[in-house]
Formats: sequence, C-alpha cells, structure tokens
Amino acid sequence: MPFTLATWNINSVRLREPLVCQLLEQESPDVLCLQECKSPVDKIPLEAFRALGYTHIVARGQKGYNGVAILSKQPIRDMGDQDFATLGHARHVAAELENGVTIHNFYVPAGGDVPDRAVNEKFGQKLDYLSDMRDWFRAEPPRKAILVGDLNIAPREDDVWSHKALLKVVSHTPIEVEALAETQSAGAWVDITRQDIPEGQLYSWWSYRARDWDAADKGRRLDHVWATPDISSAAHGSRVLRAARGWEKPSDHAPVFATFDL
Repeated sequence: MPFTLATWNINSVRLREPLVCQLLEQESPDVLCLQECKSPVDKIPLEAFRALGYTHIVARGQKGYNGVAILSKQPIRDMGDQDFATLGHARHVAAELENGVTIHNFYVPAGGDVPDRAVNEKFGQKLDYLSDMRDWFRAEPPRKAILVGDLNIAPREDDVWSHKALLKVVSHTPIEVEALAETQSAGAWVDITRQDIPEGQLYSWWSYRARDWDAADKGRRLDHVWATPDISSAAHGSRVLRAARGWEKPSDHAPVFATFDL
C-alpha cells in the first residue's frame, strides 16, 4: 500500500501546535516526522494530533531543546534510539511500520557558527555525530529503511542560494558535505528528494533574519528524505511545502514530502 511521509523541523511543537494541526488537516500525510520539538514527551500535545487520526506516536524529548517525534495514522512499533556522539540529546528515534519499513528520524546538531572544531565545540560535536552515524550504518547495514530529518547540511551546490558565498558557512562547508557523503554512502542511502527532483535550486530552510524571506529566497536544503536501495525505486512525489514557511508564526523550515508505493 502506498503511504506518504513528511519531515518537518517544527522549532517547538508546543508553540506551533496549530501549524502541525494545519499540516495534518490540509496535507494528511500517513506519517509525520518532527524535529526540534523542544519538549518532554509528556508535554507534547498528543491529544490534538490523535483527534486528527494520528493515534500512533513514538517520540524522544527533553525540556527546551532537541526532541524528535514520529506521528502515524498506521500502527508503528518503537525501534529505539541511538545516542550518537554520546551527547545525551534526544536527536534520533526509529519506528517500524506494519509493512516492515523502519523509519529513522534524525536531528543532526547544527554545529554553531564557526566551522572549526578547535575553537567551536558544537562544530566538533556535529562532525562526531555524523562519524558515529557512519560507523553505525557500516556495522549494521540498513535494509528496507527510510531516513528523514533535519540533517543540518545542504550538500549540493544547488541546495543553497549561493555555493560560493556559503563555502565557509556552517551547513555547506566542504568538511560537512564530505562527512554527510560518507554517512550516506555507509548505508547506501538514496537521496529520494533529488532522485525525484534531480535539477535546480531547492531549499527547505530560510533564515528568520531575512526581512522578506520569500523575496530574498536565500535558502538551504537542510531537510532530507533518504531510503535504502531495496525500496528507493518505490518512491515518488517528492516536494517541499514552501508555503508553510509563510504561515503565521512559522518554523524557519518547510515540510518535505515523499510517497512510497510499498
């Protein structure tokens, strides 16, 4: 059976509960993966989501920071989480659908402002997190799996508004792009969004600092949908819901969608 999946860094699920509900009502994905929920699990407004048909929820949370959740119309089984780079952060959770597909929901550390681990601990944590992901996929090659989330890296030149301007900006530096490529290769992951939309500028994040984000359009594609080769050919319909960036009191990220015929 086909199912549609969406991933969205919501930047506080409690603050933006109305936007999550708006997305669920308007777009009705079968599965919605949220990042940066910034809430303990018991404080996530689950009843509002359940009332819209999302009665199956797997989440990891912490007060004020990080946090990941998977909301589903279909039954899902909690498949645990990994504490990459031993940060003690709620940045990963996995769940299995009834069709045997495992969904990994990630929130990779942003990495701070300076792309130098010698002077910026957060950048080092980001690189260590990606290294641990890479090593995990090498040790336990994923099968029949989908990886989504805010990976906080825009890997391609057309994933940013200006490759030249952002080469020394965290999220598009060569060392990060290389680290993400190694992580992707370790799991043989297929970039589903770019499989469906192979050419052209494509963004999922626009800074709050822009006075008019839409007109400036200085975006980056930080949010990703990957799949293992055994199911990647079943994917289609990828899109970024750019309009959500313009909703009232929005997240700085827009939801990214894909459909799988499985």
